[in-house]
Amino acid sequence: MDTFRKLKEFYWPYRKYLFISLFFLLFVTGITVVYPMVLQITIDEVILGERYNLVPFLAFGFIGIMAVKGLSTYFHQYLGELFGIKSVYTLRGDLYKKLQRLSFKYYDNAKTGDLMSRLTADVEGFRFFLSFGFSMIIRITLLILISLSVMFYYSIPLALVTMAAMPFLAVITYRFDKKVHPAFRGIRKSLGNLNTRVQENISGINTVKSLSREDFEIKRFSGQNEDYRQQYIKTASIWAKFFPLMEFIGNICVVALLSYGGYLVIQGSLQPGELVAFFSLVWYIVWPLAEFGFVINQFSQAKASGERLIEILEQEEDIAQLEDAQEITRMKGHVTFKDVTLTYVEDDDAALKNISFDAPPGKIIGLIGSTGSGKTSITQLITRFYEPEKGEIYIDGKPVNQYSLKSLRKNIGFVLQEAFLFSTSIKENIRYGNPDASMEEVIEAAKRAQAHEFIMEMPKGYDTLLGERGMGLSGGQKQRIAIARALLIDPSILILDDATSAVDMETEFKIQQALKEVMNGRTTFIIAHRISSLKHADEIIVLEDGEVVERGVHDDLLQSGGVYQRIYDIQYQDRDVIMQRQHG
Repeated sequence: MDTFRKLKEFYWPYRKYLFISLFFLLFVTGITVVYPMVLQITIDEVILGERYNLVPFLAFGFIGIMAVKGLSTYFHQYLGELFGIKSVYTLRGDLYKKLQRLSFKYYDNAKTGDLMSRLTADVEGFRFFLSFGFSMIIRITLLILISLSVMFYYSIPLALVTMAAMPFLAVITYRFDKKVHPAFRGIRKSLGNLNTRVQENISGINTVKSLSREDFEIKRFSGQNEDYRQQYIKTASIWAKFFPLMEFIGNICVVALLSYGGYLVIQGSLQPGELVAFFSLVWYIVWPLAEFGFVINQFSQAKASGERLIEILEQEEDIAQLEDAQEITRMKGHVTFKDVTLTYVEDDDAALKNISFDAPPGKIIGLIGSTGSGKTSITQLITRFYEPEKGEIYIDGKPVNQYSLKSLRKNIGFVLQEAFLFSTSIKENIRYGNPDASMEEVIEAAKRAQAHEFIMEMPKGYDTLLGERGMGLSGGQKQRIAIARALLIDPSILILDDATSAVDMETEFKIQQALKEVMNGRTTFIIAHRISSLKHADEIIVLEDGEVVERGVHDDLLQSGGVYQRIYDIQYQDRDVIMQRQHG
């Protein structure tokens, strides 16, 4: 029950629905046990006693009892469902909020399909037990206790014979629980892996088709699908052994009941109707105990699901916000790094090593280097997507962790190398970071990003709906919309992470011309592989293996004979050869 204790805060506030549901369950269960009693009276009093005048009273009384049971069943089931639905509504909301708070470090290792499985299948599995599992445990317990009470009322010796089978049923049920829980844990894990495989395939379908790897993907999916099938077969095998064994013991109990009960009827110490009632009541004990296996099934699924949900809820938030974090509307944008070291994975090589630089307000800082040199890592530390292992990062003279995360990131416009767009209109994508922006401001931001012209050529202009991840737009068009989105929040610090990598040289030149005005008064970090994108920077920082190897302005770095000049020569040698030929 440790899993349910940890999740108590989500369902306990709605316990009134559970308790009222259980109140109606008392009527449902009590009336259920009335059936055998009515049968006993009909046989012993009406048929054998020839009291036929009781028939109308029994008939109308039975109809009234059924009406009460029907209403009680309705309220019991409706309120039970309400209890589960309200509980998981809060739980699902908190899980989603938790996922929003977790840092990039968590998502570096998490699988999208598995997370989706936890927020859907696992939450639903937990809800099902809340709605039905708790009440089934109470119903089974009440049904067995009331049935036994009636049986002892009719005949104590015969009731003791019936109870002799219960320890065997309890042992079988206990052993079933020990086997079925790990089996359902395996099913949940396998389902998460299967969802991950489907999600990755759909997301990368262009790559799959372009490389003709459909057969390979089918084979990989078949492997995951086979694992899921085997997990279910394993669980089905456990179930297949449980119910026949329960039924076998139940039938032995019935044989003993009929043998000894028949003897008591012959001796005259038990009425025939009472024996018939006993026969009905014994199944009110045997089948509820067998049903208890189904409850254990539900419990095991809910426990396995709850454990996976707790893993998210208890996940450490390594990017924590201080209680007295400062809310600030507008920053100046003065960024300072002091001996900053960053390691993504413990015991792995550092991504950044003792990085120090100063970026005064309004300055343009260029970051260049080979892939994996640490360019993006610097900008992700500014926004606190990651925390440095050592060293300090300051904005306007204060450590970045002294600002609230919301106000910090509201002052930073971030354009990633791979622009992500939502499945909504172009207008809503641009104003995503500033939902209160006017249409005029949206258009102005689009013009600055050189996006207005192609937007107006689309069927519905700014109201054009985009497909998933911006499907229907070219890479360059998506990046220009992402740039417009960053500009619309009017950031103090602008970060362009290879933001023009997907546009042609002509469009890049137009965007750079437009960004000159935008960069004025803002601290701007430009990550680029093309020297043409950052040669106008106030300072260029050259990185290699996580270290600063050169720094300076474009002209000075060209004369250094170092890494920057080597990059320049690689990018421009073909152009120089062509120019030499033309002049030759």
